[in-house]
Amino acid sequence: MPKIHQLTAMEILDSRGRPTVRTTCELDHGVSASASVPSGASTGSAEALELRDGDPSRYRGLGCRQAVANVNGSIALNVRDRTFATVGDFDRALIDCDGTPNKSRLGANAILSASLAFARALALARGEPLYEFLADLGGGHDEPRPSGSGVSKATPLAHARGSFPTLPRLTINLFSGGKHAGGQVAIQDVLIVPASARTIDEGLAMAYAVYQAAVDLTRQKYGMRPLTADEGGLAPPFPDVDAILGDAVESIQAAGLKPGVDVALAVDAASTQFYRDGRYVLGHDSLDSAGMIGRIMHWLGTYPIVSVEDGLAEDDWENWPKLRAAIGGRALVLGDDLLCTNPGRIRRAIETGAANALLLKVNQIGTLTEAAESLKLARGAGWRITVSARSGETEDDWLADLAVAWGDQIKVGSITQSERLAKYNRLLAIEAETGWPVVRWPGQ
Repeated sequence: MPKIHQLTAMEILDSRGRPTVRTTCELDHGVSASASVPSGASTGSAEALELRDGDPSRYRGLGCRQAVANVNGSIALNVRDRTFATVGDFDRALIDCDGTPNKSRLGANAILSASLAFARALALARGEPLYEFLADLGGGHDEPRPSGSGVSKATPLAHARGSFPTLPRLTINLFSGGKHAGGQVAIQDVLIVPASARTIDEGLAMAYAVYQAAVDLTRQKYGMRPLTADEGGLAPPFPDVDAILGDAVESIQAAGLKPGVDVALAVDAASTQFYRDGRYVLGHDSLDSAGMIGRIMHWLGTYPIVSVEDGLAEDDWENWPKLRAAIGGRALVLGDDLLCTNPGRIRRAIETGAANALLLKVNQIGTLTEAAESLKLARGAGWRITVSARSGETEDDWLADLAVAWGDQIKVGSITQSERLAKYNRLLAIEAETGWPVVRWPGQ
């Protein structure tokens, strides 16, 4: 079993020009691997703590020098010259070293970067592609296997999703509002889902056609150049939510595709961001929870929406089961801020019937092992899994492997900007390598 020779970190910049952490793990046999961690703008209150320096004279307090120092100091001293047979063993050492419930001492950004770097190094040492290694972890097979053991590389992925391995279906940002785009419209993102695409390649080509049609619409209707939000979505001054949804449908049609047949919509409402004093403030409207559920049902009845993310606020627990009951099987009820990839919150949502899909963001919980626990809970309840990037991303492409290993859907952002394209290009490479089809959308 490999021993950790060295663990080092450095501060790098994410896609918003803000600092984040990259960690390199070197094993004693000379195998070395690095991993960079993302950062979110729209964050749930239950997320693990991302450690920032707080020095207003440097990056307005957003520096990560202390998180880097924690990797190079406390974490490295704790794991150096030790042998860890599994990612679970390694992550438990990091959690014990931190000793807080939300990773506030060392920082979730420091801990996750180490967790990812070790996983990548161990996958290299075993001679496995990262997606296969992560499928072992997510499918309950996180044990060392001897080389030449004869275990089929399809087995863990087939275990995760059914009788045969598949690739995740794309959900791609088209239009943005909320915290990703200055709040010109309350909801955060409208995404397109290439529903009829059978491959990643086909899905990206369809998304490109719709995106370019939306660029043309933005010029014609709003007189704007195609300025983009944090995740690459277009962000013209929509007057209201119906406008952003209607323009998405118009863009699909202008691309020569059929809304709801070739391309469907997914909505990230991020409702916590416009929830004030028990009311949902949508433009000039102030709605109670029943009114918000009614508004979502109007959207579902008018537009080809197949997924609603964070339709209610993260602490509006009483009304989430009502939202799920109202939607029924018409669309996924996807929890992000509600769940924060946190096993405790996922258990509560399962028990109360609050959702039927998990938006999985590893940096919300802070280690691969804890994220895998969240995955297994959601899978055990029959939920769908969307593996998601963050608004502040890096060019690292590990998320694509994670989505292949764990996800039914992947949410990376739009088809612009190199930090997004790195993930899509990795998916294309995995597709070329494996020949696996894209997973069917629920109900297909």
